[in-house]
Amino acid sequence: MKFAPGRVDGCFIIELEKRADDRGYFARTWCERELAEMGLSTRISQINIGVSLKAGTLRGMHYQLPPHAEVKIVRCSRGAVYDVAIDLRIASPTFRHWQACELTEQTGRMLYIPEGCAHGYLTLTDNVELMYLTSEPYAPDAAAGVRYDDPAFSIEWPASVSTISPADAAWPYFKVKPI
Repeated sequence: MKFAPGRVDGCFIIELEKRADDRGYFARTWCERELAEMGLSTRISQINIGVSLKAGTLRGMHYQLPPHAEVKIVRCSRGAVYDVAIDLRIASPTFRHWQACELTEQTGRMLYIPEGCAHGYLTLTDNVELMYLTSEPYAPDAAAGVRYDDPAFSIEWPASVSTISPADAAWPYFKVKPI
């Protein structure tokens, strides 16, 4: 695994180190030792998948409030997504900055998202499957979010949003408060 720091403090783009031959390739998508050597969380509480049927589907921007704040490691196992993390940590040097990364089944690239960041994605193809590891279990009472189109962040989405859930469309505009 190769780790490249992202635009958001604590975010990393993780590239697979593929061992390829005429049969295909083998690569690690999880290595506790390598994550620990980078000073990153190695706790896995849940492994989730999200399936979206149509290109242009937006899911997000989600996070969990403390004490249920979570680290996520996100990978696209089918199709392609534009994956985004927003830094909501007031004390962070990248507060209100966002990190985007195109994740595809071909590259296997992953995005490591630290606690205190909102996460969401826009599907770039039909029939997308996204897998993500979380450090904390889902806690409905701690679930929170911000709008994907909030001018406080000015995220540059690469395509139009054609499908969004009523809940995601109703997230509030961002107000400065510690999380």
